[in-house]
Amino acid sequence: MNIKKYSIDGKVVGEIELSNIVFGAEVNDVLIYELIKAANANLRQGTHKTKERAEIRGGGAKPWRQKGTGRARQGTSRSPIWRGGGTTFGPRPRSYRIELPKKVKTAAYISLLSLKAKEGSIKVVEDFKVNGKTKEVAGIGKALSITKGVLISDSNDLFLKRSVKNIPWLIFNNVSRLSSRDIFYAKDLLITESAVKYLNEKYSKGDK
Repeated sequence: MNIKKYSIDGKVVGEIELSNIVFGAEVNDVLIYELIKAANANLRQGTHKTKERAEIRGGGAKPWRQKGTGRARQGTSRSPIWRGGGTTFGPRPRSYRIELPKKVKTAAYISLLSLKAKEGSIKVVEDFKVNGKTKEVAGIGKALSITKGVLISDSNDLFLKRSVKNIPWLIFNNVSRLSSRDIFYAKDLLITESAVKYLNEKYSKGDK
């Protein structure tokens, strides 16, 4: 399929081809769900922890004698049934990381990009460079009517990354390290011409 290619001023300067394999595939909602679920899980630190009865300080003395008080037998005040006692089956530190198989991950990204293409959320802009000023990138976004988007570029220019950081409605993604969360929740994908060619080649071959 062919879509319009824009200049940084928001004017149509031609067309660019989007691979039907990458941007025109059948959307698989299950794969997209698994991709986003894995991304969310991988953000979790897993450092949560509660203390069990053996880890709580004190409680070494028997609260009262075994017999003759009329109360239930107790051996420690750090029992889980006491206020201030240990937690039974509480959370322990662990990893929540989910590693999707390579083929599943590739198919999921293809479905996600195809979904955005079907929604008409993809806008391709010609390659550009900035001098590190936020207003340059903000001007490009406004010229293309971007309200909540992701800029996908193959550039590792630190000036570009620094400029995008100061824009609340725009997120930077390097085309070789795409964030499924950023793409899924964005209203618009602003992709540079070089990045489109990279995506066409990468996912057409089935690479990760």
